[in-house]
Amino acid sequence: MFESLGERLQNAIQKIRGYGKISEENISDMMREIRLALLEADVNYTVVKEFTNKVKEKALGEEVQRSLKPQDVFVKIVKDELTYLLGGEQKPLNLIGNPAILMLVGLQGSGKTTAVGKLSNLLRKKHSKRPLLVACDVYRPAAIDQLKQIGKELNIEVYEEGKKDPVEIAKNAIEYAKNNKFDYVLIDTAGRLHIDDNLMDELEDIRKAVSPEEILLVIDAMMGQDAINVIEGFNNKLPLTGVILTKLDGDTRGGVALSVRHLTNVPIKFIGTSEKMDGIDLFDPERMAGRILGMGDIVSLVEKVQSEVDEKEALKAAKKMQNGKFDLEDFLSQMKQIKKLGPLENIVKLLPGASKLGLNNVKIDPKQLSHIEAIILSMTPKERSHPEIIKASRKTRIASGCGLSVQEVNKLLTQFEEMKKMMKQISNGNFKLPF
Repeated sequence: MFESLGERLQNAIQKIRGYGKISEENISDMMREIRLALLEADVNYTVVKEFTNKVKEKALGEEVQRSLKPQDVFVKIVKDELTYLLGGEQKPLNLIGNPAILMLVGLQGSGKTTAVGKLSNLLRKKHSKRPLLVACDVYRPAAIDQLKQIGKELNIEVYEEGKKDPVEIAKNAIEYAKNNKFDYVLIDTAGRLHIDDNLMDELEDIRKAVSPEEILLVIDAMMGQDAINVIEGFNNKLPLTGVILTKLDGDTRGGVALSVRHLTNVPIKFIGTSEKMDGIDLFDPERMAGRILGMGDIVSLVEKVQSEVDEKEALKAAKKMQNGKFDLEDFLSQMKQIKKLGPLENIVKLLPGASKLGLNNVKIDPKQLSHIEAIILSMTPKERSHPEIIKASRKTRIASGCGLSVQEVNKLLTQFEEMKKMMKQISNGNFKLPF
């Protein structure tokens, strides 16, 4: 997401490197490139114009201290303005109800039913409380079955009454949730191919019947600027509290994310990051601005690691690394922990300077990790603990056992030895970066 825009913005900002001060003359080309980058990312023209005017005005009016480089000052100005454009600050969910009711609305094909599942999964993980999914889309064929399948996959209960009146289903579901001590109720409502009066009347009736704390519009980021019209159309009829932008991991330029808040005043609260049930993130404008400008997002990375990685296992592995006793069994255990974090390319992008190192567009084939796992699992416990005993005949047996080549077994063993040497250097304080 935003890779192309981020790269263009970063290249434009590089132009100021080496200048002693910021002047109208030396930033004119840079501002033109920033303007083109935003327009090509499908950011609304009015938004682009206001953004570039503000950045230029602030940059020319900024007194650069002798201790600071003009480039650093300019980057801060651009980041601050991007943060403001994206909404300024993170807008948390209102979850004060007992149970807290979240109503998800949107057009057909926006990923609404999937978003219901993802959001319930996130809330359960984050707050350790019980969500209930409610099937109120009684029109789309197989919508109820889809939600039930998602519920089964996540082990989250689904309340449904077939194709009855959605308003009555919603009311009954809230009563059921209260009686059974559910903490959250997430209502999957019906969508249409376009906004129409019947759709809006039904959604308004559900809203009046259950008084939800949150009304979240799920919208496909690949719609581009048409998304603004959809948001305004829904917001004119329903008091939207936020937007969930889906498919930001797809082939999208991301401009709608930079236009939504400014043009509609409806905050983006979540973004879809993959098709998996954990592929949803809280939307934080400041962190996102940092990611666009290649500063990474260490806070999100730490949060992700804390939520997915077993701390005791990680500390145990770290001690073994320090003592030089890290073996292939430990390596396999750590690799399984890393796989929980999701696609590795998404993790790499959160690292500061990833774009400068050419890592923004890196693709890591999940098959490679599966191959490593298969090779290690084909070894005996003794071989995993003492990989130095693995000679030619053992390598042949291991390769045959996992259905891979001896060359791939050799490659893993070589990489593991190199990694152990690097760990030893780090623990001894002798490690130096190769650049």
